[in-house]
Amino acid sequence: MVSTSAQLIFLCLFILFSATATTATDHIVGANKGWNPGMNYTLWANNNTFYVGDLISFRYQKTQYNVFEVNQTGYDNCTTEGALGNWTSGKDFIPLNEAKRFYFICGNGQCFNGMKVTVLVLPLPPPPSGSVAANSTPSGSAAPVVFHKGLVGLRAFVLAFASIWFGSGWI
Repeated sequence: MVSTSAQLIFLCLFILFSATATTATDHIVGANKGWNPGMNYTLWANNNTFYVGDLISFRYQKTQYNVFEVNQTGYDNCTTEGALGNWTSGKDFIPLNEAKRFYFICGNGQCFNGMKVTVLVLPLPPPPSGSVAANSTPSGSAAPVVFHKGLVGLRAFVLAFASIWFGSGWI
């Protein structure tokens, strides 16, 4: 029988490995000042790096402002004609689901007071070179096992290992 402390250590390791998922970043427009007139959103956007899968969120008073996704012409001219999206909840979470430039404006006239932002979304960076198993491992040595975005498989592996190692009585 395995001690309770060994089971606890294993459980902690399981949680640690389960939490290593590639997670999206939620970029809150304007940080703690939110989506309001008179802000420099170009500066805010230039201080952030956006990747496919990230979120951009707008926080504002829903009775006063809104968010429209527009094309470059709509952005440059502060017009919502041909808008690609419209949000009005006051806490809008918008997925950045492709590598391209996104344009957002406030559609109630506040765009002319600076309530507009454009963000360039980059493709996901490749995994770090240290986590990729190379063919340069000496013969006879085991190549490292890399789990990249395969957490379902990792969890199944860890669960199967735990069942074998500790027996099925504790799971």
